[in-house]
Amino acid sequence: MNINITEFSARRQTLMAKMANGIAIIPTAPELIRNRDSHYPYRFDSYFYYLTGFKEPGSVLVLVAGEQPKTILFCRDKDIEREIWDGFRYGADAACEAFGFDEAYSINELDAVVLKLLANQAKLHFSLGESASWDMRVTSWISTLRTQARSGVGVPDEIADVRKLLDEMRLYKSPFEQAIMRDSANIAATAHNRAMQFAKPNMMEYEVEAEFLHEFYRKGAQAPAYTSIVAGGANACTLHYNANNAKLNDGDLLLIDAGCELDGYASDITRTFPVNGKFTAAQADVYALVLAAQAAAIAKVNISQHWNAPHDAALDVLIQGFIDMKLCKGSKEAVLENGDYRQFYMHRTGHWLGLDVHDAGEYKDKQSQWRMLAPNMTLTVEPGCYIRPADNVPKHFWNIGIRIEDDVLVTQDGCEVLTAKAVKSIADIEALMKN
Repeated sequence: MNINITEFSARRQTLMAKMANGIAIIPTAPELIRNRDSHYPYRFDSYFYYLTGFKEPGSVLVLVAGEQPKTILFCRDKDIEREIWDGFRYGADAACEAFGFDEAYSINELDAVVLKLLANQAKLHFSLGESASWDMRVTSWISTLRTQARSGVGVPDEIADVRKLLDEMRLYKSPFEQAIMRDSANIAATAHNRAMQFAKPNMMEYEVEAEFLHEFYRKGAQAPAYTSIVAGGANACTLHYNANNAKLNDGDLLLIDAGCELDGYASDITRTFPVNGKFTAAQADVYALVLAAQAAAIAKVNISQHWNAPHDAALDVLIQGFIDMKLCKGSKEAVLENGDYRQFYMHRTGHWLGLDVHDAGEYKDKQSQWRMLAPNMTLTVEPGCYIRPADNVPKHFWNIGIRIEDDVLVTQDGCEVLTAKAVKSIADIEALMKN
């Protein structure tokens, strides 16, 4: 993991300043059993990691805000015997020094220490409703403190969702985060190019999946950022297809929606290309339309525009294209109003991106208006077109599913396409696939 202690410490200080007073309790994700003695690959909680840089399970961060702010980590004990089986553990003392906390304790001391810290605090910042087991644990602490009321011990009279403060912080990526996201994007872009060069008719979808996974791991990514979509032919018209077990037929398109996770940060790319390396006329027409829609959307990613402007721009291009290709009838305004376009384009054009693929952050402001884009926000831009067989659809368009997705950073004077190295023009795709 790429750890910058100053970065993580500054985030904790920022959060405590936003809290003003009270105490925050932020646990990491638990380990989960897959079956019998086998665990799912462990992945830390994004909020916890954002504030700590610490990736061990069985950990909790406690922040005490106010005149004497304090950062406290609770983690697993140093245990040489368990390390023989499961690998290295920091232990409280080493973690405190290495990650820049004010104090650190064994996770076994959590109940006793938190009860003391929670007493007489006016406000508790906690993600109530996120975990039933943690809700019960926090409730038990408060109940215990209430039994001490006659001794003058007070309990928090307000519980605030700490995620609301953190979501706004996470929405704006620091230079440290941007550097990791560029690296993640470059790894994923290289993997998509590799998949294009590898794919051939009569291969299985999972064979192509293996190629880009190989590139992810070869370049240092720790995991795929999400379950990859490798969808040939008609499968591309299923938005979240992930069986990845069908044969790739000559003449089909292949849609790959795949990104990697590097040091916690996700990339998210979709490319669509012909399995045999050559677009048919119908495929090229639909692909050119989606590419034009994406270009129009990316042109709206700047600080003079609101969040929904890229979607509006993409939709405007797509609807006109659907009319021109006889997929929709009527004027552009009528098709937009009656929603006929949704037969072929039924999702939005992007989402925030960061530690989570669908990252933290509100899309509307406090007045319920689309929020304005601002420097250091990162988002995806991903229009598509999915044409299932239907009586109102010309047969040469049947089973064409296309999505083109890039990761975009908002800058002071426009935007930066982080995933630009993944080829996407018809000419570039066909040239790459000839090699």
